[in-house]
Amino acid sequence: MREIRLPGLSPRGGSIRFFRRKPRLAPRPSAASDGLPELPPEFAALRHLVDPAVLRAAMRRARALDVGLDEVLRAHGILSPDEIAKALARALGLPFDPLDNAPATSPALSGACRTGVLRRAAGIHTIAARGKELRSLASALRRDPKLKSRLLLTSPERMAAHVRRAGAEELSREAVSGLRDWRPALSAGARGKRGLRKLALLTVCAISPAAYCFPQETLAVVEFALCGSFLAWAGLRLQACPMQKPQAPRADIADRALPYYSVVVALYREARVVGQLVAALKRLEYPREKLEIKFVCEADDEATIAAIEALRLDPRFEILIAPDAAPRTKPKALMAALPFVRGRFLTVYDAEDVPEPDQLRKALAAYARGPKNLACVQARLAIDNVGDNWLTRHFAAEYAGLFDVFLPALADLRLPLPLGGTSNHFRTDVLREVGGWDPYNVTEDADLGMRLARFGYLSGVIDSTTYEEAPARLGAWLKQRTRWCKGWLQTWFVHMRAPGALFRELGLGGFLAFQLLVGGTVLAALVHPFFLALVLTDATLGKLFVESDTIGAALRQGLVVTTLLSGYLASASLALLGLRRRKLLASAWVLLLLPLYWILLSFAAWRGAVQLIAAPYLWEKTEHGLARTSRYGKCRRQSALADAARKFRAASANRPPPRPRSAAN
Repeated sequence: MREIRLPGLSPRGGSIRFFRRKPRLAPRPSAASDGLPELPPEFAALRHLVDPAVLRAAMRRARALDVGLDEVLRAHGILSPDEIAKALARALGLPFDPLDNAPATSPALSGACRTGVLRRAAGIHTIAARGKELRSLASALRRDPKLKSRLLLTSPERMAAHVRRAGAEELSREAVSGLRDWRPALSAGARGKRGLRKLALLTVCAISPAAYCFPQETLAVVEFALCGSFLAWAGLRLQACPMQKPQAPRADIADRALPYYSVVVALYREARVVGQLVAALKRLEYPREKLEIKFVCEADDEATIAAIEALRLDPRFEILIAPDAAPRTKPKALMAALPFVRGRFLTVYDAEDVPEPDQLRKALAAYARGPKNLACVQARLAIDNVGDNWLTRHFAAEYAGLFDVFLPALADLRLPLPLGGTSNHFRTDVLREVGGWDPYNVTEDADLGMRLARFGYLSGVIDSTTYEEAPARLGAWLKQRTRWCKGWLQTWFVHMRAPGALFRELGLGGFLAFQLLVGGTVLAALVHPFFLALVLTDATLGKLFVESDTIGAALRQGLVVTTLLSGYLASASLALLGLRRRKLLASAWVLLLLPLYWILLSFAAWRGAVQLIAAPYLWEKTEHGLARTSRYGKCRRQSALADAARKFRAASANRPPPRPRSAAN
């Protein structure tokens, strides 16, 4: 026996439940006395397949959400996509096209899912329509009945399956090299242009003779240049500290006004956390009729696929298989899902993510009040397993400073944002316009943030949290940071291929911010051990500010010490303010270990620089589901209590007053 639950449709705002062993396949004997109001012609055939009470509830929900009746029936598992499509085909007078072994005659097969139109032969097209599209199709057929001889109807699910089957080669090519073929200069998979090479050659030609003839003076100039850059890097971070925390936008958008939303999650060897992920996604406060969730898995990851299938998920969820082609990276998997995305807005989550339930609504509220060229909003990432060890505490402090303080300040200044790898909410049309993700960049998030800025779009930050698991083991942490440093170097080299074009597209402020945020961050990590060794050596030998032969030597020592301390101060200030906003000041003691943490970062940066040459597209996987503590568990319990209290108050408000008891009772 199967339970069908339609939430929010009972007279008291609860759920209507019906129990049936399986969907009714034979027509009901009579529809004249079922008490149903008049259905649109395209949906009239469905009334014979569904119990009248279920159909009435589904119609009310369709009107409340401003969606098609077919979308409600499909989303709640009342009818299968094939049952709906066949019934609609009969109602519209069109043949049903099963698309079994259909030849791939379309020159752009991957676009068929987006357009819902597939060319079968000369003048013959298969249409995959749903919701309001069906109403438009029915109107077109009434105006021009001759169209019936040239059209076939199928379900969107069969259309997508056909595209994946017949267009596998085209989809693989677009996922792997779509951006590289379209704009080679913006892809890490293409050979660089001459601009960056000329700049590097001129720099070497200018420094080499000076270093040979005047080694001490050249070293001093290099030190002053590096110190100036790092002081600017620290100053930009310190400038973010006094800025006020932005207020969270109200997420009270009516369900009827909500657009279709897509959630994409790239998974590889994540069977351990699939259950937690699905539970978190089910808690998203969004109508299931307007939400699609796509899991992109690798073909050889049988364990993860089996774990997802074992959950027997509702029709919101779908498994896609990424093309088995190099490079095997997360952005390639995301690109493989992009042709099948239906939503006007799209967000990306990672396997271990636990977003706050109202995050999608807050993102839409930010778009509603933001400028027209706002193309992406980044939710704040917070570490869940803070209490595992000192490494996860440092990770939590770093994330708090970055996502709760620094990135919101950059967004207020309208500077380019190096996006986080998860919980970015995009306008889907803009995402396609700028080429999507770069499969060859192992920090596709930072790269995409800069590319959006180059195309004239803004990115923002919303006051909504996604909880993540930080690697608690040094080896796993090192692999993750190596990939990040390597990817940021990739991003800097790609966008600096034509420095003049980058300057024109970003402007002076954006260009300088790019240098400090992307290039400066990795350069600071690379150079840090040398600055630290220089200061410690002079201090150990008693030469610090004591045996300086000239004023210039003392100035150099002072500048190096100032730069080193400024870097520590800027990082500690951001982290401390972030921990305060996260109410995690009990972990602030870990900032005393900041020099040790930076040494580890330096090692990861040098490892990433070497790997950029030896294995530029290697994606070192981070294992999840290993956390020993969970701050989110406490937040989840508090949220559950708040949800229960809110539902109780709503039910109490809708409850009719008690009837007076009679004397007989």
